[in-house]
Amino acid sequence: MNLNEFVNTHAPQDQGKTFELENSKLLDVSMDGSIMAKAGTMVGYTGDISFERKSTGGLKGMLKKKATGEGGLMMQATGTGHLYLADQGKEVQILELNEEDEISVNGNDVLAFDESVSWDIKMMKSIAGASTGGLFNVFLEGPGHVAITTHGKPLVIPTPVSTDPNATVAWSSNVSPTSKRDLNLKSFLGRSSGETYQLHFAEEGGFVIIQPYEELQPEQ
Repeated sequence: MNLNEFVNTHAPQDQGKTFELENSKLLDVSMDGSIMAKAGTMVGYTGDISFERKSTGGLKGMLKKKATGEGGLMMQATGTGHLYLADQGKEVQILELNEEDEISVNGNDVLAFDESVSWDIKMMKSIAGASTGGLFNVFLEGPGHVAITTHGKPLVIPTPVSTDPNATVAWSSNVSPTSKRDLNLKSFLGRSSGETYQLHFAEEGGFVIIQPYEELQPEQ
């Protein structure tokens, strides 16, 4: 195609929504105020937007930031214009939380959420140190929009279920994982893997979101 066709074909498509997809891997946020986003995911913006690193508030938040390095995880974007977010070519999924909805998302898979969404970052003590995946989670409570990222198309499985921690993206707030190890598989495979160490969601009535990819959580 010629240059004008290329420019017109790939121009932003404004559908009048606060959170919308320009394509499956690029989130367009229509800004008029503030939103929270994963630090380092801004790929462009128009208008007047500023950015500030954020952690959960108060003395508890300060101590947690020092202990876990969570201050490097989230940023607050404030202003007017259009903010474009993406994370390593991963697919973007937009969820709308009602006031009573809560979800827990792997810290590596949060992309952005409305300012109206309550949030906290927690270390999963029951599984800390057992695996590099699923160690730090962002707990989100509506109302508002949440954008998460997945490698490929996600699968939502009802609980009870056991999952590979490095393929686990998020789960409903009414379930909580415990660690589960299979030493026989470890000796058979000769290395640590998602097959030897799993997250086990024993409660019924919840759901877990997994992706078709084992993603190692970065060092904190």
